[in-house]
This record gives sequence, structure tokens and C-alpha cells, in this order.
Amino acid sequence: MSLKVGVAGATGYAGGELLRLLLGHPQVEIGALTAGGSAGSRLGEHQPHLVPLADRVVEATTAEAFSGHDVVFLALPHGASAELARALPEEVTVLDCGADFRLTDAQDWQKFYGTEHAGSWPYGLPELPGQRDQLRGATRIALPGCNVTAATLALFPAIAAGLVDGHDITVTGAVGPSGAGKSAKPHLLGSELMGSATPYGVGGTHRHTPEMVQNFRAVGAADPTVSFTPVLVPMARGILVSCTAPLADPSTDTAAVRRAYQQAFDDEPFVHLLPEGQWPQTQWVTGSNHCMVQVVVDPTVGRLVAISVLDNLTKGTAGQGIQALNLSRGFDETTGLTAMGVAP
Repeated sequence: MSLKVGVAGATGYAGGELLRLLLGHPQVEIGALTAGGSAGSRLGEHQPHLVPLADRVVEATTAEAFSGHDVVFLALPHGASAELARALPEEVTVLDCGADFRLTDAQDWQKFYGTEHAGSWPYGLPELPGQRDQLRGATRIALPGCNVTAATLALFPAIAAGLVDGHDITVTGAVGPSGAGKSAKPHLLGSELMGSATPYGVGGTHRHTPEMVQNFRAVGAADPTVSFTPVLVPMARGILVSCTAPLADPSTDTAAVRRAYQQAFDDEPFVHLLPEGQWPQTQWVTGSNHCMVQVVVDPTVGRLVAISVLDNLTKGTAGQGIQALNLSRGFDETTGLTAMGVAP
């Protein structure tokens, strides 16, 4: 039996990546494709690489467009998902690629987003301890932020094992511009991006910061603090995060840290601890639902260094969404997904 799956925001980067992956999912029939200003146009005008869907007409984003659907992905701007989600029947599985339902703390939401908190849904990061049980059978799922996914996978094994306490965490992320969406913005023009790296969201203002804190608290950090600085770099897609945190015991060595990460990731289909001394590169995960991680102890300062890479549109958004969908509907978690990147 196939699921009828619709995508709201089908003409954007996240929507396009969802459709690319859904076309290869054996349990899916692609239903309504909707958008805002591009409603009435052919999908091929916006996603020419999706040849099987090129002649489909993009509809306006309404609850009525998704009548009779089993699953709806919301690839909409932050703040736009809640109203549509409320109008969809409870039995429909709704997965939100935006931020509307990620945060459990209403004050954090209001501080970083400035609107009324819509509530929280089960969190779609399967690798977090205990999270798969929360996703099985869920009909409402909040998908994590892409930077948050990279930082959480880089650090949570060390926090959960008590190797770091979660205080004074620093995260620096090199991020491709596709994470900012498809809307035309001057700072995302090729002439502005090429040959340059630009920090943004500096000084604790980036909206992914409270989500990182929330995740680190969920895996055992009593009072986590995070300083996050993202840096826009000239690559279309991808994230590399470099994270550091003080060791709970300064005598802890790299071997002990690696044991904790191996225990956390050995059975994971989409997270891989690299061999010692091999440092991850974003090009290795392009187009895949894969996160690569490397860890080392810096004994001169008594800190853990953890670096991870992932494709922000796949493991950071759409692939993770399909991974969560598979869990919610009882399919094998890897259905329709690959851990293999594209090279060169």
C-alpha cells in the first residue's frame, strides 16, 4: 500500500529535495504540490531537475489541496506552518521542515522568533537517545534545524556519556547558502558569495541556538550554554560544524572519547565516526542522508573537539524528514534514502 504524500512549498530548495527523495521511495505516491506566489505555474519552471514531475501544476497552499492525503510535508517559511497544520486532520501525518514546533519553551520561541508559540511536536532527530520511540506512530513531527542536527550529532555522545557537562560549548558552522532558502537576497548573490566567507547571527542571536541548548539538555547536560557562530561560505549545499566543550575530567583522552562515540553510532545507518586522524569534508556527504563525525581531545586546554559534516538539504532537512516518516509509518528507517554521497 502506498502513501499519498503532498508537499507544501514544493518550489523551494527544501521542497525540491523532498520531491527528489520521494520519487525514489517505493511506498510513496506524490500528491499535491503547492506554493505561494508560484501557484499556477509548472513545477519544471522551478525544479527542472525533477523531470517526472516537470509538467505538474503547482497549486495554492491550502488545506483543501491536501484533501485525501496520508502525509503532508510543510517546507514553508518559519511561522507559516502552524495555521495550515491546524487545518489538517489529525490522522494525516504532518512533518514540518520549519521551526514552528521545534522549541518546547514558549519564552525561547518568543525571544528568537517574536511571535506566539504554536506548541511543540515530537522531534524528528532519530539518533537522539529514545527519540525513535517518540516518532513511531506520531502524526505530527517537527524536523530539526540543519545546523542543530550537525552540532547535536557532533556532541551528544560526549554529553550523554558524561565526558563533557555541556557548559561553555562553542559551535562554529560553515554553511552553504541554500540553507537560507531560494528567495532573492543581495547577500546571497554569486558576486557577493564567491571568494568570501561571511559570519552572521553572531553574539547569541541565531535562532538555532536555543534548539541546540534544548537538545543538549535532553541528553543530560544540566545547565548547557552554547555560543554559536555560523559562517556563510561559497558552496551551494553543506554544513561543517566545529564544536568544542571543556572535559568533565581533564585527564580524559581521545581513546576514551572515541569509545563513547563508537558505542553511540555503531548501529546508526546514517551517522559515521571516521577513522582516527581522518577529518570530514562536506563534499563526502553531498546528496546523502549521511553525517560524518570526527573527535579528538585537545589536552593543552582540556577540551573536546568534535567536527561533523552533512548536507543541509538532505540529512539537515528533507532526508531526515523521510527518515522520520519511515519511523512514524513503520517502514524500514532507511527506505528511500542513501548514505552514499556524490563525488567528485
